Amino acid sequence: MQTICAEDPYLGLSLLTQHKFDLIILDLTLPGMDGLEVIQKIRDDFTIPIIISSARDDITDKVIGLERGADDYMPKPYDPRELVTRIKTILRRTTITQPKEEIPELFHVDKNSRMITFKGIMMDLTAAEYDILSMLIHHQNGSVSREQLLYESEHIDDDSSIKNIDVIISRVRHKIAKLDDSKSYIKPIRGVGYLLSTKL
Repeated sequence: MQTICAEDPYLGLSLLTQHKFDLIILDLTLPGMDGLEVIQKIRDDFTIPIIISSARDDITDKVIGLERGADDYMPKPYDPRELVTRIKTILRRTTITQPKEEIPELFHVDKNSRMITFKGIMMDLTAAEYDILSMLIHHQNGSVSREQLLYESEHIDDDSSIKNIDVIISRVRHKIAKLDDSKSYIKPIRGVGYLLSTKL
């Protein structure tokens, strides 16, 4: 699991407009704004699942938090393994009910043959390029860090430089552009990594 932390609620709300998140873990005791108010502000614009993780175990806080749109409430202290289990449970549920928006056949990955087609055209990719592009397709319209692309690739040495990812991305972008140069499908996300955009 990849996380981005924000100690300030205003910074956290700002991050929601800059990145695509699958889930939020929210404390209630925050500087400048109560966590219950943060839930309301999140729900005004987003449907992202929220787990409240707080030392405040007042039943009133729990009721208000759930009424305002939180998906779960975990009073501290708790075993981190329980948190991981609850995260996975919520993500399974939301993945089924809120599938990712996709444009059919824009990119298609055949895992058996390790081939990728773009708009129905087979792409000529190296093993490393296939690894990188298939991960971006899997997370399409969401950012993927350079570190994740490096360490989850089967054909890139873990000791390789992060800069190698930029080189491979450049080659993949060039190959996509040869088939369609009307837009840039792979976009850099400053300070994070890359995003494959399939939105019109």
